[in-house]
Amino acid sequence: MSGRQGSSLVPQRIDGYAPIEAYAAIGDGRTVALVSADGAIDWWCLPDIDGAAACWALLDAEGGGRMTLQPTTEYTVSRRYVANTNVLETTYTTATGQVRVTDALLLGEPGLAPLRELYRRVDGVSGRVTMRWQFAPRFDFGRTPTRFVWRAGVPVAQGRGQALAVCTWAAGDAELGSNEAWAQFTLDAGGSAGILLAYAGGEPLVLPPRGEVDARLRETCRTWREWAKSRSYDGRWREAVVRSALALKLLVHAPSGALAAAATTALPEMIGGERNWDYRYCWVRDSAFILDTLTSLGCAPEAEAFFWWLMHASALTHPRLQVLYRLDGGAEAPESELALDGYRGSRPVRVGNAAQGQLQLDVYGDLLEAAWRYAHTCGTIDPEIARRLAQTADLVADVWRQPDSGIWEVRSEPQHFTQSKMMCVIALERAAALADLGILPSRHASHWRAEAKAVRDFVERNCWSPDAGAYVRAAGSTDLDASVLLAVLFGYAPPADERLRSTVDAIGERLVHGPFVARYTGDDGLAGSEGAFLACSFWLVEALARTGRRPRATALFEELLTHANDVGLYSEEVDPGSGAFLGNFPQGLTHLALISAATALAGEGSRP
Repeated sequence: MSGRQGSSLVPQRIDGYAPIEAYAAIGDGRTVALVSADGAIDWWCLPDIDGAAACWALLDAEGGGRMTLQPTTEYTVSRRYVANTNVLETTYTTATGQVRVTDALLLGEPGLAPLRELYRRVDGVSGRVTMRWQFAPRFDFGRTPTRFVWRAGVPVAQGRGQALAVCTWAAGDAELGSNEAWAQFTLDAGGSAGILLAYAGGEPLVLPPRGEVDARLRETCRTWREWAKSRSYDGRWREAVVRSALALKLLVHAPSGALAAAATTALPEMIGGERNWDYRYCWVRDSAFILDTLTSLGCAPEAEAFFWWLMHASALTHPRLQVLYRLDGGAEAPESELALDGYRGSRPVRVGNAAQGQLQLDVYGDLLEAAWRYAHTCGTIDPEIARRLAQTADLVADVWRQPDSGIWEVRSEPQHFTQSKMMCVIALERAAALADLGILPSRHASHWRAEAKAVRDFVERNCWSPDAGAYVRAAGSTDLDASVLLAVLFGYAPPADERLRSTVDAIGERLVHGPFVARYTGDDGLAGSEGAFLACSFWLVEALARTGRRPRATALFEELLTHANDVGLYSEEVDPGSGAFLGNFPQGLTHLALISAATALAGEGSRP
């Protein structure tokens, strides 16, 4: 499905599983649902994006909950997002006619309400089409028994303090089994039907009339359009940039301002493999990218909210930083395994993420870089936060000599990873620069500068390989690591620095598979392999642009744009041979990297 926006296709499944690229995402600022091209909602966590799933056939095609809606006869599909929104339109064409399904998680009135409403409106376009829907949720990944009952003439799925009502209008007479509801209906051209899934968890279940629901759908479209219209990028690739911005907005947890790394857990980095992680958390690693992207797009409220979420979350473990935090700012994310089949047999299926307990030194550079960006673009840093940031810099000066697990969270023995040391330099130099501006206490600024020089000396002596012509993955290693591209993006040295330019060239030659870039070579403590990491591909674009190779960067960027799925979304990884998506979806870091690369190619942005 790569790059075929607006084209017709016949949806296919393998052993009951749709390709990852066959999904589109809809959301309301708290939760995200994934809708397959064949009309199945195979993923929906409630009440929030990091909650337990009620629809999870994405991870267990046989037993997982889902909601299906499709013609009863053979059909082809074309789909798109309603322009500048996260509202999905899917058009089904059969031998007898055509219908259009509009899917949205409704936003409703301005501000947050307790409602979670997933609306599926069906409109007859031409001829006559018979449709069938089936709803079989399984609360709490199936660990909570689900049963259907009638309430005020409406089918309601119930399970231990949770309920999902199925409100329908002209969508057939529902029939109920013990744990599913279904119906069939026929639409002529000009006719319409509606199906609303209304959720309640510990609060009254609201069963609204159709007029209110259609009004909320119109308001949802208007709200998304207004938000997209305000994005400040007007360059050559505005369509891709705005779509990426809308994808990121889906992942922002509105109550806190945190940005989830992805909407899913346990989608594999290689089919059948064990690299299946839970990405429904916010990574400190992404913080500088998030601040930079939000400010460059004119998203001041979101940037402000994210920065203060970051300050709140990091206070819980101060001065130590965790790799990731929960979307509500909590520090606990215990990892466990669910007894599910896994996407196309890829096990284990994990919830929680044990990387929270790793030492990753690069996150300190990301935090201080984010503070630097915030101070220059958003607002002042109050004295208490400034004191904490200074204490964080003191910690970096003490711990940078330790080996760590690195940005890629390897589960092998810690090493002296090059990118981690480079980000320690960034942390200490940004802290000293903020002290010079009077923003941070300056008592230890000379010590931070001295330690920054010591880290640089370590990197230049131990992490540069004349034979490779590049900074290598770790001290004494011969492997390459695409994360070292971030040295260009974060200003470890000027873009004209010969070692940086040579490293960019080496990565662009030895880690690439067509337009795709692998993360690294060498052992990481896990069995099997993985796909190419899409964010790295966009980092290479930006590094090439910032080191003066714009024609090459532009060509690579435009080729990567053709590898979005048909609605403009990207996953974490891609199989470089087939182009099939791998890993969690939609992936925030990929879309952040795309926007950053587009900004660099336009000669804009605040990065060094």
